[in-house]
Amino acid sequence: MPRAKGGFKTRKRHKKVLKLTSGYYSSASRLYTQARERLDRALAFAFRDRKVRKRNFRNLWTIRINAAARQNGTTYSRLMGALAKADIQLDRKVLADMAVHDQDGFAKLVQQVIK
Repeated sequence: MPRAKGGFKTRKRHKKVLKLTSGYYSSASRLYTQARERLDRALAFAFRDRKVRKRNFRNLWTIRINAAARQNGTTYSRLMGALAKADIQLDRKVLADMAVHDQDGFAKLVQQVIK
């Protein structure tokens, strides 16, 4: 009785990995073992960097809000405190967008909450 070598299932699994690694450099796109190692690493980086992207955008929004706030005579910290005290619930993404694209509206908002 011949031993079972996987056949269909093994080939299907290998093809799936090689399809995901097409375009990788050298043997990482052609040899299953190297392709699997590269894919595992790539998926780990992808998972990590989805979190990092959120961090980076929040940092960017903070920088933009601070720059616009300073042009209007206050600081990021004072502005965010005043917004919280005035119970204005605009998130940093919206505030940063206002700071870049609607500077007059942002200035009016600052004047309204900073008295």
